[in-house]
Amino acid sequence: MLAVGNFLSAQDTTKVAQVLKSAAKLKKAVDKNDDKGVADTYVGIANDYYNQGNYAKSEEYLIKAKALYQKLNDKKNLESTTRKLAQSQEKQNKITPALSNYSMAAQMNYSEKSKTVNSNDVARLSSPTPELRAEAIQNNINISKKENEQANVAEGYSQLAEINLQQKDIYKAEANLNNAYVISKKEAPQQALAINQKLADLYVENKKFDKAIEAKKKVLKEDFVKENSQEKVNQIQELADIYIKKNDPKEAVDLLRNAYGIALDKGHTLEAQKSVKKLDSLYAISGNVDASVQLYRDFLGKLPNLVSKDRSLVDNKILEDTEQRISQLEKEKELKDELIRKKNVFNYGLIATLIVLTGLIIFIFRTLKKVQTKNKKIALQSLRREMNPHFIFNSLNSVNHFIATNNELEANQYLTKFSKLMRGVMENSTDDFIPFQQELDLLQNYLALEKTRFADKFDYEIDLDDNLNMQSLQVPGMLIQPFLENAIWHGLRYRTDKGFLKLSFEKNNQYLKIIIEDNGIGIEESKKQKTEHQKTREGRGMKNTLERIKLLNDLYKKDITCTVKDKESNSGVLVSIKINV
Repeated sequence: MLAVGNFLSAQDTTKVAQVLKSAAKLKKAVDKNDDKGVADTYVGIANDYYNQGNYAKSEEYLIKAKALYQKLNDKKNLESTTRKLAQSQEKQNKITPALSNYSMAAQMNYSEKSKTVNSNDVARLSSPTPELRAEAIQNNINISKKENEQANVAEGYSQLAEINLQQKDIYKAEANLNNAYVISKKEAPQQALAINQKLADLYVENKKFDKAIEAKKKVLKEDFVKENSQEKVNQIQELADIYIKKNDPKEAVDLLRNAYGIALDKGHTLEAQKSVKKLDSLYAISGNVDASVQLYRDFLGKLPNLVSKDRSLVDNKILEDTEQRISQLEKEKELKDELIRKKNVFNYGLIATLIVLTGLIIFIFRTLKKVQTKNKKIALQSLRREMNPHFIFNSLNSVNHFIATNNELEANQYLTKFSKLMRGVMENSTDDFIPFQQELDLLQNYLALEKTRFADKFDYEIDLDDNLNMQSLQVPGMLIQPFLENAIWHGLRYRTDKGFLKLSFEKNNQYLKIIIEDNGIGIEESKKQKTEHQKTREGRGMKNTLERIKLLNDLYKKDITCTVKDKESNSGVLVSIKINV
């Protein structure tokens, strides 16, 4: 955005330079599809037009900028643009839309200060009495002074002057306009010129021609007028008009001839023509036809050279072309936005399809996972319910042996223990994990049963860690029994003397460690003693147990490990099981 201060050194091509620069910025923003950059450029163009007094054009670009900031949800810039739009509309005396935009800016609540300033402007335009309007203006002046916003302070004093005029208080109106002029001439020259004109009009309206002349002569001494030949001619013509109203045509003629000379020298065709018309009117009043004819001859004779020097004609063409270029860039942006919208619709459709497919794949995967989990649980339950046929067969053989030897008491005791063990196994057959105490009871029953069968073959011992919580600790049911059975049937049973079986439970951090140790004949020797028929049979007990361990790890992440190895010097087997509890 170009600063108002550029006006101080402005020559006749300043407007062109500003518009060309803005067009370049707009093209860059459009090429990058940068909506914020486009909106910022619109605001810059609008401010340039506002400072030049072209409030209609300023309003046009501010409306475009506002729409983009709304799209971007840029509350800060939206609030400031809406306020500037209201000011442009107010300058055109479009009070209703200006009031609406001031109110909208106040409701945005971007900051407490913005809310207060815009609310005061709403009150200024809508309050029923001059007193209330003046109060709202003074509140904004106080805020602007605190924020050191001098241009806004000057605008406030100018607004107060209008209220003073409504109240017929000429003295206060004059004082407020003078204050506004002194403040604005430092930072806002175009605003200072407008305020100076208000002050001069006030003096003329009240027949204070000398004060009006003094005000105009004062502004002619300002640097921002002396350095701008076109504005200097305009101000001299304004001063001449005051002399005409004062009924001092001689001084008016001198001023207009001076303005005509500057216009010819600097190449301001329209200003020279305006001076000629005013001089012709004065000559006509005084009856000086010769002077009028001579003036027109002089103007027509110098017109070709004047036109060739007049940059404004070329500048106006450049301005027109640049405006068309900006309009074309806006159409390009609309086309790009439409293409992007269609592309986004396609992309969103593609993304939606991918999401649906991904969801479907996830659904299928989860369904398969559930099916796999369910199948694993069914398999685990099946394995859990499957007692070792070898164990049942041997148990029944033992009962048969007790009966055949007329040992009914032993047979009854054995059957009692066997039925108790079977009942415990069946009761827990639906659960993957059971309390440790129940598992311990089952193992004790099983060992007691086998001890009854092989009383002269082994003794046993169960060793428990004191840190074990017998009730809260959960373990897989009958997971240890097949290892005990192997130790007895394939190791201890073949000893010539009585052997020993030790079952140990100990807590090690988050793990339950189970040790099964025997001093039987060992794994390798046991294999040698198997008959050909036994070698061809598959050991279901151990196989089921290893499958159960794998399924438990898959389903419950228990990290169960099992190692089975011969002890040194073939003095038995050592089984180590670890369960994450």
